[in-house]
Amino acid sequence: MAGTMQAFRITSTQKRYLEQQLDKVSRSFAILIPYIEIPLRHYLGVAYLLCRVADNVEDCGQPQAWKKERLDEFMHLLHQPQGAAAQLAAWDKRAWPGLTDDERQIMGVKLGLPLWQIYAAIPTDARDVVRKWIGVMATGMSKLTEPDTRPFFVKRKGVDILETEADYDEYCYYVAGTVGSLASELVIQQYELPAETAAVLQARAGSCGRSLQKTNIVKDFVEDLNRGVCYLPDSWMGTAGHAPLELKGADQQLKSLVIDNVLSELRESVDYVLALPQHAGGYRRASLLCLFPSYYTMLAAAQRKDTLFTAEHQIKISRMTMMQCIGDSDKVLRSDDAIRQYCARMENQIYDSIGRPVAV
Repeated sequence: MAGTMQAFRITSTQKRYLEQQLDKVSRSFAILIPYIEIPLRHYLGVAYLLCRVADNVEDCGQPQAWKKERLDEFMHLLHQPQGAAAQLAAWDKRAWPGLTDDERQIMGVKLGLPLWQIYAAIPTDARDVVRKWIGVMATGMSKLTEPDTRPFFVKRKGVDILETEADYDEYCYYVAGTVGSLASELVIQQYELPAETAAVLQARAGSCGRSLQKTNIVKDFVEDLNRGVCYLPDSWMGTAGHAPLELKGADQQLKSLVIDNVLSELRESVDYVLALPQHAGGYRRASLLCLFPSYYTMLAAAQRKDTLFTAEHQIKISRMTMMQCIGDSDKVLRSDDAIRQYCARMENQIYDSIGRPVAV
């Protein structure tokens, strides 16, 4: 392992802080991250929480100009985390409408400052990677506040909706594909992976992140709609007369298209996992624990196709299914063929339920 794997120390209090905060913001991430080797586990935990800080800015119910100011302040902290106490004290005085109590607290001094202190202590080479890719994410989010840049939203039936499939892909890249690139560069750095392996990981990393984001977009369609936003593109929704925006369902072609698009990203993600070496087994297993629940979520969507994009649109996998994913990941972890067969079997089950989209 690279030298930086030995250079970082975290106190028991800081470790407990990361565990508690990750459990609050994402139970699924909190489940998989313990499998990742130390200190990579801590680097990714800090990076994930910093990404959530940026997400909180984007998700809060403030005007776009206000959000841009906060994202600029966030970018400044990435470069100068020693200024966190003063900046978070200023954020404590601001209103963050639309955020939960936990989300608001990490934006302030009490629960936010420990995060920035751990970030500042990360070795320089690893911190540079985190700063670079979260900076790309924040820059992309800033684009959402500018009316003349892509990704581009239009208004349909009172809903802000991404205009084209290219906008959809770009949005998902900025908010999640960048996380895949961040994690991949840290893995390449920490395990000193050869150039050939690094090239495969870097080429597939964006799809890994986008596949998870697109899964969540399908799962959370009604929740997002209630906030006045639709991330599935207008160019797709228009083919169904924008009926999903009123929760009036959609035709079979649109449903198949939405799910097929996620599956195409998951195929690239499988290639990513297969490129990971066995000595990075913890990260490899954590990656499977991202993919497998996505497949099961898409299977649930396909099996409930009659209620997709209606008021009964509800897609959620059970805790039992998540435990099955953990057990399955252990069974196939060390066999590339077993991983391929598992994912191909899941894909076939999904297509059997929803059908394949018809080319037009």
